[in-house]
Amino acid sequence: MSTLSDPADAVHDVARSKPVELLGRVGLVAYGVVHLLIAGLVIQVPFGDPEQADKKGALQQIASTPPGVVLLWIVTVGLAALVLWQLAEAIWGHRGVAPRRRALRAAINLGEALAFGVLAWTAGSVAVTGGAPSLSKSLAGSVLELPGGRFLMGLAGVGLIVGGGYAVYRGITKGFLRELDLRGEAARRVRGVTAIGQVGWTALGAVYGIPGVLLVVAAVRFDPKAPVGLDAGLQAVGRGPFGVPVMIALALGLVAFGVYCFVDARYRKA
Repeated sequence: MSTLSDPADAVHDVARSKPVELLGRVGLVAYGVVHLLIAGLVIQVPFGDPEQADKKGALQQIASTPPGVVLLWIVTVGLAALVLWQLAEAIWGHRGVAPRRRALRAAINLGEALAFGVLAWTAGSVAVTGGAPSLSKSLAGSVLELPGGRFLMGLAGVGLIVGGGYAVYRGITKGFLRELDLRGEAARRVRGVTAIGQVGWTALGAVYGIPGVLLVVAAVRFDPKAPVGLDAGLQAVGRGPFGVPVMIALALGLVAFGVYCFVDARYRKA
């Protein structure tokens, strides 16, 4: 074996190891817990509660107590392992699949790795500050001040909209089932997992498409002060004529996705 292949082999062995797989499953559980907390914050939005109804707000809620900070570090490590697991799947997984389909599944793995990585970074940042609110400039203001910031913000918004649409598509077509090993499970359990996954993925796509629309609008209007986060989007929906029932439906959908994450942690193919 050449010396050039040794580092790649070492990375492969670590990424596909049992400890990383176990920590990755912990990360999936953590991902579910975060979305259950977001669901709890979302349900408060139409009733005028000012809590930040997004992932950072949910993580700050976890960090409000000393045990919560410890839990956040566990969440961070689990999500980081989940990133490594998904990268390994993208590089070495999907053997025996047609090249085009393999490329698509690898792209999905990379997209999930990016999402988990962003959340791991956010969780670690919140843990470092002990849940203290950030005084930094808004995302819109920071991005729009960059060269080509208007284009970058619009591109990010389009990316979120496309990602949200794909999540809805994944839920409707049951594409998430490819990642699960449900062999030997009773038909009733398989039907239950399928139903929870369909509801959860569809709600997830709807919820995360909202800030994408706001980013595009902010880019078109060139407004650095425009609220563009998930929290702002949900508050806008909550103020609408059907705000309360829509927010309740989204919250229940996020609960379904949170539960699905627990199922995913149990049945995700290694």
